[in-house]
Amino acid sequence: MQKITQFLWFNDQAEEAANFYVSLLKNSKILNTTRYQGKEVEKVSGRKSGSVMTVEFELTGQRFTAINGGPIFTFNPSISFTLECKTEEEIDKLWAALSRDGKVLMALDKYPFSKKYGWLQDKYGLSWQLILTEVQQKITPFLMFAGAQFGKAEEAMKFYCSVFKDSKINDIFRAGPGEPEKEGTLSHATFQLNGQPFMAMESSAPHKFTFNEAVSLVVNCDTQEEVDHFWDKLSEGGDPKAQQCGWLKDKYGVSWQIVPTVMGKLMSGPNGEKVTNAMLKMKKLDIKALQEAAAQK
Repeated sequence: MQKITQFLWFNDQAEEAANFYVSLLKNSKILNTTRYQGKEVEKVSGRKSGSVMTVEFELTGQRFTAINGGPIFTFNPSISFTLECKTEEEIDKLWAALSRDGKVLMALDKYPFSKKYGWLQDKYGLSWQLILTEVQQKITPFLMFAGAQFGKAEEAMKFYCSVFKDSKINDIFRAGPGEPEKEGTLSHATFQLNGQPFMAMESSAPHKFTFNEAVSLVVNCDTQEEVDHFWDKLSEGGDPKAQQCGWLKDKYGVSWQIVPTVMGKLMSGPNGEKVTNAMLKMKKLDIKALQEAAAQK
């Protein structure tokens, strides 16, 4: 299983959005759908038992989960997804589909760093950066450090690399003289966590947004030792008020979910409601306690 996956928070459009994204990209598919179940879950979530909770899907090899979580969190450009396209026909087609009823942040055009590039928010509010390259349909999470997080991108990358194995910073590009950003600002960087690619940048512009829970990064853990490691490391210096049900917010404001790989099997089993009720009482997830809930008669 992919070590780090993406989790997207929707109001009531998780199914619709997942099907839309899958329809646009080759080698993409819906993997699994779960439903809210039980009175306790109805009470906590405000969602009707039996309604769609999550949709797991895959886009060109990248795993995503979409949840119908209500209007609590909304997407913004602090975390976007870079979509690399090999041909102009491909980028034009994807741009037309993703920008329809959305918002253009940077027009699809020629820039000093690319023959063709554009940044948009789609009709659901999710942000995409499309770029013409030699790599076809590769999706990479892109973190923008703005507002209170401006100037912390390199520090954050070094921190994340210290937490995950097989991790390193590949390239850092900084603003030079005469550029819009202050000289030395990190304008673009690439790094990898557990072998998976990520990108980052900084912006000093007066953006009215920052990282939030609408996009979180899920760390899939095989053992309790792994759960403990990632929870303890990533929550250090973060917001303790944001810790619940395996969720945490790190010291840079990025949201993570530290989840046992066995969780899906336990929740879809005959005692899935009891497993969910046990999870609702936890901050850091306890695999043994969840298994005991699943084994109850």
